[in-house]
Amino acid sequence: MDLRERLAAQIAATGPLSLAQYMTICLHDPQAGYYATRPGLGAAGDFITAPLVSQMFGELIGLWAAATWQAMGSPSPFRLVEMGPGDGTLMADLLRAGRTLPGFVEAAELWLVEVSAPLRRLQAERLEEAAPQWADSLDAVPVGAPMILVANELLDCLPTQQFVRTEKGWAERMVGLNEAGELVFGLSAPLPPDGRHGEVGAVFETSPAQAALGAQIGARLAADGGAALLIDYGPAAGEAGGDTFQALKGHEKVDPLACPGQADLTFHADFPAVALAAKAEGATAAPLLTQAEFLRRLGIEARAQALATARPERAAQVGRQFDRLTAPDQMGALFKVLCLHGPGLVPPAFEAD
Repeated sequence: MDLRERLAAQIAATGPLSLAQYMTICLHDPQAGYYATRPGLGAAGDFITAPLVSQMFGELIGLWAAATWQAMGSPSPFRLVEMGPGDGTLMADLLRAGRTLPGFVEAAELWLVEVSAPLRRLQAERLEEAAPQWADSLDAVPVGAPMILVANELLDCLPTQQFVRTEKGWAERMVGLNEAGELVFGLSAPLPPDGRHGEVGAVFETSPAQAALGAQIGARLAADGGAALLIDYGPAAGEAGGDTFQALKGHEKVDPLACPGQADLTFHADFPAVALAAKAEGATAAPLLTQAEFLRRLGIEARAQALATARPERAAQVGRQFDRLTAPDQMGALFKVLCLHGPGLVPPAFEAD
């Protein structure tokens, strides 16, 4: 029985699933979940992330991490944590750049928060010399030392709920079955009024999982010190939200119900909710930056020019990579960078203007 058949059987037995429940099963089912069995990264996979676009991305984050460590007083040891580290490319580039600051790599205790067995194998191959340790969750990373945490495209794959305004009030979007036994979207019964307004057809999304992670990181930073860099796609406060649920397979958007476990499922990150939850635990949230602004503050123009000068035959390729990371119609504006940090720390690139 494949995952679609098992989902149909579960729905038939116990009722429709929320999008958060459906997403969790499709991504993390031990036998057939996307991340458990076949995450497709890079040009030959289902999606490409910024570290795979260009080495410049991870290198600049490495310089940011090293400078942040220095601003923290160069503690030794400290926990260098990446959540959702993919195939290890970002961390490899980060460590290479971080070696330019003496003592940074030596002081780092590397932890990778990863639940996917296939990705852990890729990370082990790429980062063998760094002697990483793995954890299934941030809770499993030991406390008691300052932390520098990086998470690129993690928030978007955390379970999220979606609600639709109907003539009778708000209802939750669910995954159920039609008469033919096929997976279909539907709505729950109208929910009790909660004071939220919206026109009929309006959609809002909420992710307790994203907020919970913000609170967890915030509490850790408030207690032990350090900083966290969360990079993802999603709106800033006041920007339009709406229906952001999507499935990616082979770099194309597909029907999220068409192939459970075979496509990546995502929602936009809720940066305001994550920042608010972290601040409630005693951390500080720096003003949100676009990815383009963050990378420019770290000197991506100079780094791109240096790479193009060193390898003139690759100058055009470097130019395309630069545009992919920073252009407003590519990753530059949609992707945002949220920095959470402990009291008294001013991380580089987030200093007040």
